[in-house]
Amino acid sequence: MASKSSSKRSTSRSRGSARATGRAPAAARTGTRRAPASTGRRWPTFAELEAAYPPGCAWSVFGEGDELGTINFLTPEVRRYAASLVRTGKTFNLDYALDAFEPFPSGTRSPYQHSLFSNNPLHFDDWLDSFYLQATSQIDGLRHIGYPGLGFYGGHRAEEFAPHTPTLGIQHWADAGIVGRGVLLDVERYLASVGRPIDQTTATYLTVADLEATAAAQGVSFMDGDILLIRTGWAEYCRLHMDLQARREFKNDIKFPGLIQSRDMVAWLWDHHFALVAADNLGVEAAPNLPGNVWELPDQEVPTKGVDHNGSIHRPLIALLGFALGEMWALHELADDCAADGVYEFMVTAKPLNLVGGVGSTANAMAIK
Repeated sequence: MASKSSSKRSTSRSRGSARATGRAPAAARTGTRRAPASTGRRWPTFAELEAAYPPGCAWSVFGEGDELGTINFLTPEVRRYAASLVRTGKTFNLDYALDAFEPFPSGTRSPYQHSLFSNNPLHFDDWLDSFYLQATSQIDGLRHIGYPGLGFYGGHRAEEFAPHTPTLGIQHWADAGIVGRGVLLDVERYLASVGRPIDQTTATYLTVADLEATAAAQGVSFMDGDILLIRTGWAEYCRLHMDLQARREFKNDIKFPGLIQSRDMVAWLWDHHFALVAADNLGVEAAPNLPGNVWELPDQEVPTKGVDHNGSIHRPLIALLGFALGEMWALHELADDCAADGVYEFMVTAKPLNLVGGVGSTANAMAIK
């Protein structure tokens, strides 16, 4: 399938109405900012996508040849509204250091090597070797995961992918830009407050009910095009409580909290039309995958190393629906500030590397309140 140039990529042109969960967000309650009005475009629900071809796919939602996926939800109206949320000018770096998770817990990404050189005593330059673009706070691109029997987003095939080939490369998101209204769901803090603290050493499967209860407790509502940030607490646990030996052994029995692998969860994420969903864990969803879940397919070969994607919601989210997913984002400082001032909405920017054919990228993300 031929790739399209950036000038021909489809982008959405409408802004949906807010979807309330609990009280309106603090900014909306003050009346100082108005949410962007809808221009009348109605996005299909997840249930309605069953009538699409292939069933359950959003490949035709944004137009033929689309290579942006859910980043299409970041319309000019969305970006303008996000900018209006900046009140104090306080910024929060959402990236961990490039070496924050060495050795990488899944065991499949080796440490980078940083070298300097100098042409004279008052000059320095540098380079990186063995730089894995998804070994710290990162964004999964549309090349990252395919779906058995269907291929990658838009029906593309693995044979189309190579370095420097543009199809579904991360450069499309770099070109479009990721700027929108961020909403934090501090699930770790909320569950602890109701007597259900998350055990970071095992798989805690966060449900739609958990997300909605967190949103209600925080007074959060959602709008089309939101950038959803989900805090589980796992990244800080990994950094502060897993020593070198624990990280080395982690790959032999990978367990961490995250979203449950269910049809309801995939439907909930799509029906809210989030532009990007990011979490502070290794995969947004929990690991291991919930046994016997609806996304688990029979007769799938188990990989000899790394994560087994059979039953993973990465497959429907990325390959079928075109979701942008963020992993290992640094959310703890932002969460503390939100808990202190009661404001869980803010402007978020992320700038993937402009790497033609890139599978993923460091997030280069920031929240501005």
